[in-house]
Amino acid sequence: MLYLDHAATTPVRPEVLAAMLPLLTEAYGNPSSHHTIGEQAAGVLSDARTRVARVLGMRAGDVVFTAGGTEANNLAIKGIALAARAAEPAKNQVITTPIEHESVLASCDHLRRLHGFDVTLVDVDATGRVDPRALAAAIGPQTAVVSIGHANNEVGTVQDAVALAAVCAEHRVPLHLDAVQTAGWLALSGTGADAISLAGHKIGAPKGIGVLAVRGRIPLEPLVHGGGQERGRRSGTENVAGAVGLALALELAEAERAAAATRVTAMRDAFVAAVLGAVSTARLTGHRVQRLPGTASFTFAGTSGEAVLLQLERRGVVTSSGSACAAGSDQPSHVLVAMGVPADVARTAVRFTFGHALAVDPGALAAAVAAAVAAVRSGT
Repeated sequence: MLYLDHAATTPVRPEVLAAMLPLLTEAYGNPSSHHTIGEQAAGVLSDARTRVARVLGMRAGDVVFTAGGTEANNLAIKGIALAARAAEPAKNQVITTPIEHESVLASCDHLRRLHGFDVTLVDVDATGRVDPRALAAAIGPQTAVVSIGHANNEVGTVQDAVALAAVCAEHRVPLHLDAVQTAGWLALSGTGADAISLAGHKIGAPKGIGVLAVRGRIPLEPLVHGGGQERGRRSGTENVAGAVGLALALELAEAERAAAATRVTAMRDAFVAAVLGAVSTARLTGHRVQRLPGTASFTFAGTSGEAVLLQLERRGVVTSSGSACAAGSDQPSHVLVAMGVPADVARTAVRFTFGHALAVDPGALAAAVAAAVAAVRSGT
């Protein structure tokens, strides 16, 4: 079975599992406990925090360990917005785009419904890119935070994070970058973002561990209250083993990043060309060049995307129609619709996402895709 759904989750790396095991079976202390075993756990947690910060180009004190990318996005958007308004009551606007992950859009909607914030969605073009000038026009003195995905999880389009961060810096507004999909593929240091979200299970760590790195000068209202762990920004006993696993996975992904991106981009481009040549109705979605190395996403007009997925799995290829967080919905992709794709065509979407170590024959894979599409059309 060929697994091509790495954007949804990746297998845990053996090195990561080996690093985590002693922290689950031997050095299992609570890092808040003031005894030898607890202090040992605290030291390991501190080291993991420093290692994550190093890859992100931030300070160790900026790193908050969370239960995953969804919590990290919630904490960034709600935490920064609520803290900003507490300091300045006029700060009642959050800005994002209509193609963001559900955790971003739902967090903004929560602020609108329960806290009276205005939510501004900056339009994207047909490739999913945000024009920095459009972002600048949306920002005002009332803006509390801007939240934009570094790369889209469905179509793989990469934003010009540096340009967007420059706009936010000029207006003295914090920029939160959802980098859940870009870790291991793009450089995360030097983006200029004030807050960055990561998820361990996208880079070879287990599910259930994530990071929000937010610069110390940015006030942050906690969402989880209790014992004051994570410098009061996220209470609860930390997942020490998960933090260590994420730190190692991030370091390994960063070390491999340049070589993997070059190799996988070439493989992806060959696959895209082969699919477009083999399936007359295939259309690539997202930006042709400014996209994640491991993402190739298509629509196949006149078919059902879910039916194509079933046919692919019969042929030994496992992939998805888009975000795993929206799986099971019969609604067209909000990402594609926001990019101007008609709803009936958006329902035909199929996403292929590759991992660092994956090696496939692009022609053979494209032939499997063509056969799957043909089978759906013929009803076989």
